[in-house]
Amino acid sequence: MDLPKFQYHPDPLLSGSIEKSDAVCRCCKKARGYIYTGPVYSEEELDEALCPWCIADGSAHKTFDASFADEAGFPDGLSQKIIADVARRTPGFASWQEGRWLTCCNDACMFVEPAGQAEIEARHPMAEGQLITYIVQELGISGGAAHQLYRALNRDRGPTAYFFKCRHCGNEPAYIDIP
Repeated sequence: MDLPKFQYHPDPLLSGSIEKSDAVCRCCKKARGYIYTGPVYSEEELDEALCPWCIADGSAHKTFDASFADEAGFPDGLSQKIIADVARRTPGFASWQEGRWLTCCNDACMFVEPAGQAEIEARHPMAEGQLITYIVQELGISGGAAHQLYRALNRDRGPTAYFFKCRHCGNEPAYIDIP
């Protein structure tokens, strides 16, 4: 069975937000071979309890008032339809602090993956300058400490870089989160 398509999270298997599993979805009551492993914002405990299909068709949101990204974290002026699509019908991603969904060209970007040095070298080799700039300008860390933080990036243990891609211009923004 093919996974549903998510325009704002095109490869949730690569990102680790969806994994193969025999678990039964709490929403549709079916074991479909995959389960969502990212954050769920809901009054109910839904960790690893929802299938990708119930996220994609909005039934997880309707049934549990669940969302998968913080709607308040999007910039002012972004379409409510886009925000709702990302927050209510798109798999989110686990991060160390509160995850941020990046935007570009007046749209939400596609989430690509969390990354450490291995993933950056394999799939994002041109990102070093961008990430060093982020460390200096956004995190306020400079000099050798900035390069040390960059070299310490790790997908599983943190600090971690989170990569996105604009659906329109191809820009590939990223940010770093520290445990």
